[in-house]
Amino acid sequence: MATALVHYTAAAVSDRGRKRSSNEDAFGYSIQHGVYVLCDGMGGAAAGEVASSLAVEEMMNRLSNRAADAKLPVAAEQAVFEANEVIYYRAQRDRKLNGMGTTLVSLVVGESCVWVLNVGDSRCYLFRHGHIDQVTIDHSLVDEQVRLGRMTPEEALQSPLRNVITRALGTHSDVAPDVFELDAEPGDLFLLCSDGLTREVADPTIEATLALDLPLGEICHRLVGAANDAGGHDNITCMLVRAA
Repeated sequence: MATALVHYTAAAVSDRGRKRSSNEDAFGYSIQHGVYVLCDGMGGAAAGEVASSLAVEEMMNRLSNRAADAKLPVAAEQAVFEANEVIYYRAQRDRKLNGMGTTLVSLVVGESCVWVLNVGDSRCYLFRHGHIDQVTIDHSLVDEQVRLGRMTPEEALQSPLRNVITRALGTHSDVAPDVFELDAEPGDLFLLCSDGLTREVADPTIEATLALDLPLGEICHRLVGAANDAGGHDNITCMLVRAA
């Protein structure tokens, strides 16, 4: 049962992995304002880093300074729209940044509910009563093929098209995030992560790591370490938010 008295703690770790020369992931959070954001940028040169940083900055600014009477899910969606516009029009003004974009997954906290928003294939998981469930749905070509029954999950993992994102911030003048509303319970643990984790580490291993009785920062480090041990082919970012 949801409660109006839920408090939160959080930690995050980001790593460039073993193969990439730079880190195009970005994150930000404010426990005070109940805002948690993680982005995985894409684009040539440093454009991915620019896109992800702009998205995090815009989301944090808009939601941390929202009007006191603003309806939270509406304000969160509007922040996504505005972040998309900032990235898109920045790329229009600077040819070196043309085509840049970023995924986004965000958790915003109300009194007894939380809202998860996502664009792209960065994910949110809920760990509750010893089990994880994926909250978000990937906006990727292979995931859509799996949902349509045209590809098995095993085939999707091996597909050369698994990097193809069907929705991202900044690549078009408008974007539609998915929005999920959940009741929050004391003990809930939310994991926000880039695909640098989920492509390297299977859900059962993630679940077992989240079950460890360790500080949130240490759990984040263990998840990142597991991804690096499995190859670390991409940037890896993990953010944990615990309800208490």
